[in-house]
Amino acid sequence: MATPGGLCFRDITALAPMVRVGTLPMRLLALDYGADIVYCEELIDIKMVTCERVVNEELDTVDFVAPDERVMFRTCERERDRVVFQMGTADPDRALAVALLVEKDVAAIDVNMGCPKEYSTKGGMGAALLSDPDKIEAILTKLVQGLSKPVTCKIRILPSMEDTVRLVQRIERTGVAAIAVHGRTREERPKHPLHCDFLKAVSGAVGVPVIANGGSLDMVKSFEDVAAFRSATGAAAVMLARAAMWNPSVFRRQGLLPVQTVMEDYLKYAVRYDNHAFNTKYCLCQMLRDKVESEMGKRVKTAQTLSDICAAYGMQAYYEEVQVLLRSRRGLHPPETPVTLGGVTTMALRFHRRDYPPEITPKMFLLEWCRKEKLEQPHYHTVDRPQDRLFLSTVTVDNKQYRSTLWEKSKKGAEQAAALVCLRVLRLPEGRRGEEQQQEEESGLGGKRKRAVAPPLLAAAPPQEEREVNKKIHLSDREAETEVSNGKHHKTRMP
Repeated sequence: MATPGGLCFRDITALAPMVRVGTLPMRLLALDYGADIVYCEELIDIKMVTCERVVNEELDTVDFVAPDERVMFRTCERERDRVVFQMGTADPDRALAVALLVEKDVAAIDVNMGCPKEYSTKGGMGAALLSDPDKIEAILTKLVQGLSKPVTCKIRILPSMEDTVRLVQRIERTGVAAIAVHGRTREERPKHPLHCDFLKAVSGAVGVPVIANGGSLDMVKSFEDVAAFRSATGAAAVMLARAAMWNPSVFRRQGLLPVQTVMEDYLKYAVRYDNHAFNTKYCLCQMLRDKVESEMGKRVKTAQTLSDICAAYGMQAYYEEVQVLLRSRRGLHPPETPVTLGGVTTMALRFHRRDYPPEITPKMFLLEWCRKEKLEQPHYHTVDRPQDRLFLSTVTVDNKQYRSTLWEKSKKGAEQAAALVCLRVLRLPEGRRGEEQQQEEESGLGGKRKRAVAPPLLAAAPPQEEREVNKKIHLSDREAETEVSNGKHHKTRMP
């Protein structure tokens, strides 16, 4: 039976919410293989509430973009009626604000009340809510009364079966559409046995669907095992986490596919939807498991871009095909109009390293043009914003100043963005992939690109150094983990 919002939680198999795994490529792949419902990774309300909903026409997605331009959540039409948005929250009002922001783009809203990790429990979120049933009731009641879409929650069992049953019954009275229950306590980990008896008691104590979770290690190896897991727990549905992370084809009723095939299918979605390279690497390494130290695993781990990862899998042609498609879509939209204020010409442009060959950057093209025109070399003045460690650069060329209005995550990225604005305003070659031959002829960089070593130019913006700087910034803290999971840029703000 479907909920008032249209989503059915009975007799289904769901992709569980998993940090760094439950991003758009994995969700779409799980749906392709047969999952009925997919949960996104836990997204913290305090970050989501600052986001703006933006339609990304280039990727054909809806992006929820933070003030610093990070895409916190990306979704698309393919999953709209099947994706459950999971949030971490300890505040009813903020939870409702986030839910209203995403409501029309998802099938249901879920509150994480079971994650035992510190990034989730701090601030009273995740499994910390299990010791505060009054707050659980307040959050869920607020959401149920304020939304038109189904509301669910995911919990862990309590040490006592009686206490667990009482909690689930109290949750049911809030009006939720389903309750997912992980059959381990907050303190237990995957090595501990699953408490199927608790799950069975809970399933028989409430009328709403109970979704059993936690059976990946011992009970579910393929889709054939799902029915046995459901029977052992008496649950209405099953939710898979690690089994799906290791091989998403666990949802296939016809049986598992070879992991190599699954990884290639996943990588196609990662490229198509511009998934962050480090998040893509993480998911692929989870699928490689004990083969992560193989030759293939080493190539994946050392890759720095989606292009590098595709090369490891022999999928360069697919990568280039998608880039051509995205560039053609980009060309359908008129470029942003430059604005000059206070003598500085600005545009909202961001530098994407993946758009350029390793040997070529906008700064190099601009420098070569200045030499050709016998102008002084470009001068860059860069400032940083201490509160979020972002950078903005202004380049002076021929006594005129140019700047991007978008803050970058590294000093070099900010300088490249400023150079890009200057090149765009002056209608000069930029060095993008796919345009190299014509641009090399116009700029005079053709010979330099073919040389193995060109110290004066290459020193201006060493790509490997840029990659390492960005990697350190991206992976510095939990906020960066969220960024890695959801992609670092919003692309529709570029011309």
